[in-house]
Amino acid sequence: MQDDDKVAAARAAVAEVRDGMLVGLGTGSTASHAIRLIAEQARAGLRVEAVATSEASATLARSLGLTVLDFATVSRVDLTIDGVDEIDSCCRAVKGAGGAMVREKIVAEASDRMIAIADGTKRVERLGAALLPVEVLPFAAAFVLRHLSGMALAAEVRAAGAKPYWTDQGNLILDCAGLDPEALDDTAQAIDALPGVLGHGLFLREIDAAFIARDGQVEQLLAQTVT
Repeated sequence: MQDDDKVAAARAAVAEVRDGMLVGLGTGSTASHAIRLIAEQARAGLRVEAVATSEASATLARSLGLTVLDFATVSRVDLTIDGVDEIDSCCRAVKGAGGAMVREKIVAEASDRMIAIADGTKRVERLGAALLPVEVLPFAAAFVLRHLSGMALAAEVRAAGAKPYWTDQGNLILDCAGLDPEALDDTAQAIDALPGVLGHGLFLREIDAAFIARDGQVEQLLAQTVT
């Protein structure tokens, strides 16, 4: 049922794709459903091009026949569709379980619209249950770990089996527990200010709308300004 809900949310978002669009492809299990649905529409005649937020998504999209452009040559995207690890009613989210949050945030910022998609388990009243990923230069890992600890965040280097997990950019990810839901902006700004940090998984203003599916019913959320 959870996978069916992921498909339902993805289908609602893909319905927003229009002929001639340049579409940003997210990363992760829910985003992969959107990629497959976009490819299905393309085979039926929809004219679209894409940019991908990870090598895995680019490989999947190309295997399905989609044209994937090098984002280094792109300055603007019409619409990005991506999953989330958790999302609140204001469309603030934590992302990065798939390790692609830096590219995801860059593509989101380049997009006229970003739509998040998720099953109902990702819908929360307050952010903070999911681990907050922070991508760092390997050179700065110990330094950043110490400063994250000073922010009351319990951070660990993400592992892939017995070895560290490496991002598509060749960097490390520090997964942080203990995010304070009452201090999201302050936390984001403090992490951004640390030398050696490439980015993090707090998406506080990038998402314009979200489709959340639970038990086959799809709910649409719209971004709201938080004061």
